[in-house]
Amino acid sequence: MARAGMATAPAKSSYDIVIIGGAIMGSSTAWFLSDNPDFNGSVLVIERDPTYENCSTAHTNSCIRQQFSTELNVRISQFTADFVKNLRQRMGGDKRVPELTIQDYGYLYLADNGGFADVLRRNQTVQLAAGARTELLTREEIALRYPFYNLDDIVLGSINRLDEGYWDGGTVFDWFRRSARERGVEYVADEVVGMTRQGDRITHVTLGSGQVVACGQVVNASGPRAARTAAMAGIELPIEPRKRFTWILSAEKPLDRELPLTIDPSGVHVRQDGPRTYLAGCPPDPDPAVEPDDFHMDHSRWQDHVWPVIATRIPQFEAIRVITEWTGHYAFNTLDQNAILGPHDEISNFVFLNGFSGHGLQQSPAMGRGTAEWLTYGEFRSLDLSPFRFDRIVKGEPIIERAII
Repeated sequence: MARAGMATAPAKSSYDIVIIGGAIMGSSTAWFLSDNPDFNGSVLVIERDPTYENCSTAHTNSCIRQQFSTELNVRISQFTADFVKNLRQRMGGDKRVPELTIQDYGYLYLADNGGFADVLRRNQTVQLAAGARTELLTREEIALRYPFYNLDDIVLGSINRLDEGYWDGGTVFDWFRRSARERGVEYVADEVVGMTRQGDRITHVTLGSGQVVACGQVVNASGPRAARTAAMAGIELPIEPRKRFTWILSAEKPLDRELPLTIDPSGVHVRQDGPRTYLAGCPPDPDPAVEPDDFHMDHSRWQDHVWPVIATRIPQFEAIRVITEWTGHYAFNTLDQNAILGPHDEISNFVFLNGFSGHGLQQSPAMGRGTAEWLTYGEFRSLDLSPFRFDRIVKGEPIIERAII
């Protein structure tokens, strides 16, 4: 995922907007600013890793779902689906931009007890009201559609096959960044190491090179490093890097139909990846905060937990082989695993774009658009994202989202 040609020093000493972090959240915001005719300011994006090799965007599984328990999260995914399917049109009809689709194999949540089955029923009510097409399936109905599952312990399933599955997040990221740069957004390979605060504003950021840059507004889009960035402004942010493991598998006996992203009650998930390959993932156990540069893989997690779960749920996968594996990071919001968006309650020009807890890629178009609106107008216009405001962190009032993976 290397990106060539990034400057090593800002061209100017002052910018209207400084975005800290140039992966998909920072680049989405930069692009939406560049696309807004009401915004005519200067934008600097500062990215510490110009190769993007270790950012969360590079380690994503690139999926999208409508199956959330809050209407706002459903609406956010719906905008992403529309944006992805109309990417070329959104980017001005540029014929260099590819036409993309969503591979709609869906997410299949499996409930093995009445309590979680009731959660799926309540979630479906919210999802249908928002325009999703979520279906509840009995054990027998699941078996008819997907006869390869072992369903002895399952009491209910939930699936949606509209705008839910895999999409090419890497291409969308590339075009956010490429188009923003062509429109005048400046990207610099450096790291913010300090901030200067005067009263209720951040006036300058200091780079690792020693250069000091004045800023009108500053956006924290630094993923798993968000708390470190906020600390430079004297802000405590409940976000920490949490490891997530991913494996790509080949099966000796591939399935005869697409495998939905299956969320097993154990916490393991597995889905179609290619014609004859599959992707599996899970968190570690225990699941502590780690250093943002700790990408060590726990190989025993596959052997002792993930493979036995998959082989039990899909007996045809008893003979599978790991092709490749990697460790990525969630920017984990310890309060409620939902985004923190918009301005700080005291430092008026410090804007959060943080804490997506694994939902970031699929939420990036709506969150970038919303952040760009806030930076331009001082309000969210297209979609009211104010429930994600920082003041809920201060008050300790979590957003209750029951569909967390």
